[in-house]
Amino acid sequence: MTKSSFLSNSKVNIPATAIAVLLATVFILPALWILGGSLRPSGEIFGSISPLSWGTLFPSSVSLDNYTSLLSGGFATALGNSFVASILAVVVGLALSALASYALAALSFRGRSAIFAIIVVGFMVPFEAIAIPLSQQFGDWGLTNTVVGLVLPAIGNGLAIFNLRQYFLSLPNSLREAARIDGASEIRILWSIYVPNSGSALTNSGLLIFLGQWTSYLWPLLVINEQDLQVAPVALAKTFGEYSTDFGQNFAGAVMLALVPALLMFAMQRFFGGLAMSSGEK
Repeated sequence: MTKSSFLSNSKVNIPATAIAVLLATVFILPALWILGGSLRPSGEIFGSISPLSWGTLFPSSVSLDNYTSLLSGGFATALGNSFVASILAVVVGLALSALASYALAALSFRGRSAIFAIIVVGFMVPFEAIAIPLSQQFGDWGLTNTVVGLVLPAIGNGLAIFNLRQYFLSLPNSLREAARIDGASEIRILWSIYVPNSGSALTNSGLLIFLGQWTSYLWPLLVINEQDLQVAPVALAKTFGEYSTDFGQNFAGAVMLALVPALLMFAMQRFFGGLAMSSGEK
């Protein structure tokens, strides 16, 4: 590449880079303000806004009192409940999604296209539209105030099935045919060939299920009444009083709820690379 072409490319990229930096700043400033607010007394949070300065984002003294007060008030139990429900939803949801996706991608049977169309339409319907009648049905089944009732809607994730099915379709069918010749069952083919070579799709689908359960608010509010089974988003919402609110604790809870998905995304980002395997066919 010549020096002139390099400079021309640099000039073309300068506006895009400036826009990207501006957008990143717009998104990160509120997050920094919430993080800083969680580390200072509640009375200083809004007092630091005027006048705007570096002290608005970065407190002069750091304190973890908001975190300790929130966790000692029962939020730790709710946070643990969210962890258990989310992990359980991911494990069971991924297993069911992989089975359904393999059937829709690799097996030929009557009505396969219609079933897939129903799944696609199903995850396009807002959950809020069916949450109330579904919670009434769960009440008739005796699933209120149970872990099963809390997790069951999350394991049937149509978007995860769609994502895995599309990835399974990209794998060479010759591998399945060779395994069938060797006498492998469909379950053996799924767990020995399709699953090991679908790391990025499984990670993506698992994160979809995890985030859906971790951030769920309406459904736990409808099916869980017992304090011991309360999840973190509902517990955090209940810290808002009718006449007074401890914004320091609110900000601390928001940071903890946002930090877990952020750390998961950071830890699993290497799995998002293209893991498409070569077919080996000439």
